[in-house]
Amino acid sequence: MEKNTAAAPFLGVEIGSLKMANPVMTASGTFGYGEEFADLLDIASLGAYIVKGTTLHPRQGNDYPRMAETPSGMLNAVGLQNKGVDYFASEIYPRIRRQGSNLIVNISGNTPEEYAEAARRLAALDDVAALEVNISCPNVKQGGLAFGTTTDGAGSVTRAVRDAWPRTLIVKLSPNVTDITEIARAVEAEGADSVSLINTLMGMAVDVERRRPCLSTVTGGLSGPAVRPVAVRMVWQTAKAVKIPVIGLGGIASGRDAMEFILAGATAVQVGTANFLNPAVCAEIIDYMADYCRRHNVASIADLVGALEVLV
Repeated sequence: MEKNTAAAPFLGVEIGSLKMANPVMTASGTFGYGEEFADLLDIASLGAYIVKGTTLHPRQGNDYPRMAETPSGMLNAVGLQNKGVDYFASEIYPRIRRQGSNLIVNISGNTPEEYAEAARRLAALDDVAALEVNISCPNVKQGGLAFGTTTDGAGSVTRAVRDAWPRTLIVKLSPNVTDITEIARAVEAEGADSVSLINTLMGMAVDVERRRPCLSTVTGGLSGPAVRPVAVRMVWQTAKAVKIPVIGLGGIASGRDAMEFILAGATAVQVGTANFLNPAVCAEIIDYMADYCRRHNVASIADLVGALEVLV
């Protein structure tokens, strides 16, 4: 039996200039603005929390139905419904700016210029610690092809935001590509401080009795435990391909799940769909990480990043 360390393990990690007390973050779109969970979880205990996606202009989102349960997961096609960056800055930010953890805003857009302008306006908010850039959005100048599916598209958005944003910049990668490492290297070259992966996988569900799609948009993003093996594989590949920190997400529902990503090369993790089922899951994962370090006689969780022993 392995010995426990006498001292409490150090769980702190760094993403660019962002210092986090532990590697656990919440994923955008699954945690609201944090305040919705304040009665259920100590927000200050999180390494960081990422608020729901924000765009330069207000968006109504897609028609209902826009969520559907699937085996070991769910499909969503919410469509980035939000009231725009100015509303966020004036109405939401003052309420959430001091919740005791690192506040990260996820941004989206239809052109690099939209991303950059949203980033520029958010840069005026001192308590926004970092941006996460969602490049799984359609590029209206290229016929709707998602920015995140080409190196040129991903690079152009990253470059535009980097010029407008002075603090930690995280780029969230789409898994709906042939080689995710090429996209990761492209955004690293344009100034990203970190990459987070994976965003949702494209999926579809059918109501066989009505002979109709379950979603109004026909297809949507698949998340939940069903995607975790794909996500772990992509994190492992990407961590070997870039020098910047990798943030892993996709189907994490327990501390064991989170440690898969850490060992595969993730410096931090994001918890998404599991928040809907268990609002205390992030706290449980943090406790598991500390216990794991004690059981394996590891002084700092950073020593476990990429510690996977591959024999082939």
